[in-house]
Amino acid sequence: MSTVIQASTEIDLEDAAVARKKPENSTDRELVARLVDQARAEGVELVGENGLLGRLTKLVLESALEGEITDHLGYDKHERGGGETGNTRNGSRSKTVITDVGPVEITVPRDRDATFEPKIVRKRQRRLSGVDEMVISLAAKGLTTGEISAHLAEVYGADVSKQTISTITDKVLEGMTEWQNRPLDPVYPVIFIDAIHVKLREGQVANRPIYVALAVTVDGERDILGLWAGDGGEGAKFWLHVLTEIKNRGVGDALMVVCDGLKGLPQAIEQTWPAAVVQTCVVHLLRASFRYAARQHWDAVAKALKPVYTAPTEAAALERFLEFAEVWGGRYPAIVKLWENAWAEFVPFLSFDTEIRRVICSTNAIESVNARIRRAVKARGHFPNEQAALKCVYMAIMSLDPTGKGRKRWITRWKAALNAFAITFEGRLTPTTR
Repeated sequence: MSTVIQASTEIDLEDAAVARKKPENSTDRELVARLVDQARAEGVELVGENGLLGRLTKLVLESALEGEITDHLGYDKHERGGGETGNTRNGSRSKTVITDVGPVEITVPRDRDATFEPKIVRKRQRRLSGVDEMVISLAAKGLTTGEISAHLAEVYGADVSKQTISTITDKVLEGMTEWQNRPLDPVYPVIFIDAIHVKLREGQVANRPIYVALAVTVDGERDILGLWAGDGGEGAKFWLHVLTEIKNRGVGDALMVVCDGLKGLPQAIEQTWPAAVVQTCVVHLLRASFRYAARQHWDAVAKALKPVYTAPTEAAALERFLEFAEVWGGRYPAIVKLWENAWAEFVPFLSFDTEIRRVICSTNAIESVNARIRRAVKARGHFPNEQAALKCVYMAIMSLDPTGKGRKRWITRWKAALNAFAITFEGRLTPTTR
């Protein structure tokens, strides 16, 4: 097998020289095809231990390291060197680095004065950057440190401890702090605020809220403004602290703020942005309604409530609600009471254009974010401390929409809503120039 790899290496070096003279992409494709065909013909695996990709990775890394020490010393290998400094090559040492194709053992050259500092694979570095990105990506998808360790061992044959994985994911904390304190836009058409509960093991396992604020920008993009770990106390009081921080980061106005029916929250929003319209989230109202209904009645209750929140006017919505109360009030009076208490903050969006309604209700932006967060949190079970919980939630939201397709859909749908907001809230919304 080593003969095959050596032959492949010779082909690589010879053809690489030719490729440098021929800019056409076909040369690279022919080179790759020859290497793959030869490896298959000789029974060499492409991936896995001693696979072709691993051997080529070893060749590239060692060639790069050799180039680095040549630049450092000022003379090529096998030439007489030393010059004025007297520093020369001093053998090499072996080390194993974890790469995207698995563990690769490489030979790192050394110099006599020990002043050589390689860049491609730094001293004491045991993982290439792609591996760290892979670990963070897997953690963002909800895998635990143990599951990531098992995955790397099974797929890549790499022995990475749970502590090492935790250390890798800790790298996101510095970026999270910078992200949490970044300046924000001066105005947002809509801000959604909500809380996700996680379990923290501090003395004993207890539920703690993680507060999330998500805005729709003037350009129609979704922007998560920040994450805050609550102390489990009065929610409205903590929300006032969160909203004040958002305002201090540059948000002078919010046209609408969509929230759940937490007591005291409308007053906190009004204190922060007096002109903002407070809108109770319809999805939260429905979810809260189902808490009081038997499972077999959920579909019927949802069907009966739909004419209420899709009514063309507030008067029509009230008529539909009275019809709902007449049918279901006797069985579920708590649902009727819930909607009556939330009515003042529920009806504002009924007076707006259907495009605004769609942004607020039909395409509730924060629900998809919450679903991703819940999935990641559920996989962990509980967290040892507040920082671990915030790190998990942060990685989950940073991995949203990796292809950018969701962002494109939102921007495409946003233009009609932007026109509706500009007319409804005249003078308060200035579109950015593209």
